[in-house]
Amino acid sequence: MSSVLYDTPGPRAKRRNVVYTIAFVAALALVGWWVLAALNDKHQLDADKWSPFATDSQVWTTYLLPGLTETLKAAALSILIALPLGALLGIGRLSDHRWVRVPVGAVVEFFRAIPVLMLMMFAAALYREFTTISSDFRPLYAVVTGLVLYNASVIAEVVRAGVLSLPRGQGDAAVALGMRKGQTMVYVLLPQAVTVMLPALVSQLVVIVKDTALGGALLGFEDLLSQARQITANYGANTIATLVVIALIYIVLNGVLTNLAGRLEKRLRQGKKSAAAAIPAQAAAPQDEAKSVSGA
Repeated sequence: MSSVLYDTPGPRAKRRNVVYTIAFVAALALVGWWVLAALNDKHQLDADKWSPFATDSQVWTTYLLPGLTETLKAAALSILIALPLGALLGIGRLSDHRWVRVPVGAVVEFFRAIPVLMLMMFAAALYREFTTISSDFRPLYAVVTGLVLYNASVIAEVVRAGVLSLPRGQGDAAVALGMRKGQTMVYVLLPQAVTVMLPALVSQLVVIVKDTALGGALLGFEDLLSQARQITANYGANTIATLVVIALIYIVLNGVLTNLAGRLEKRLRQGKKSAAAAIPAQAAAPQDEAKSVSGA
C-alpha cells in the first residue's frame, strides 16, 4: 500500500529492513549487557540493595507511600484547578471581543513561555515574602501554583484547537436556531470537542503528575521522588534500586490514569454513535405515520 509519504517496500528493501532490525536489536542487547555489567561491578545488583522493598514494610509506610500521597495531592489539586481555568482561557481566546481575546492570549502565551520549574520558584519566593503561609505548606502551594499556571495555559490551547477543529457548520447551525455565542460554545461546540481534545488532555495530566517531582528536587517538597534521598541514606546507598522502584510506581500510576481516560473516551464515542443512530429512527417515525394516513 502506497501513500504520499510511504511506498510499499520491495524485496531488497524488505531484506534491508530485516538487517537493520537485527542490528538494532543486537546493539540494544549489547548496551543492556554493558549497563548490567557496570551495575554489577558497582554492587548495585546485590540482593541486599533490593530486598528491603520486599521484606521491610517500613520502606513503604515511612517513605514511599507518604511520598506518593503528597504527589497525588499536588497533582489532584493542580488538575482540579488547571482544567476549568484552562477551559475558560481557551474560550476567552475564541471570543469575538478583542478586549477579551487579546489579554487572554497574552496571559496564555506568557505562562506557556516560562519553564514550569521557574514558575514554582517564583511562587515559592512570593509566598515567602508576601504571605504568612507556614514553611511546612509553602512547597506544596508553590508546586501547585506553578503547575496550574503552566498547564492551564497549555490546556487553553488544547481547548482552542479542539473547538476550531470542528466543522464550521456546527456553530452555524446553532446560530440558525437562535442560540447565543455562549450557548453555542457550552451546549454545542465544547461537548463535541471533548472527544477530540481527550488524548491531548490525558497527556497533559500525565505531565502534571510527573512534574510534581520538580518541586521535590529544588523546593523541598516531600513528593515520591524526593524520598529516594531518605531511602538511600538509610538502606545502604541503594540508589539504583530505589530509583527503579520509584520509576515503576510512576509507570503504574500514569498507566492507570491513561487507561481510565481511554475508557472514558471509548464511552463518549459510543454515546455519540448511539445518539446519531437514534436521530434517524426518530425522524423516520413521522414519515411512517404520514404514509399510513395518506393510505387510509
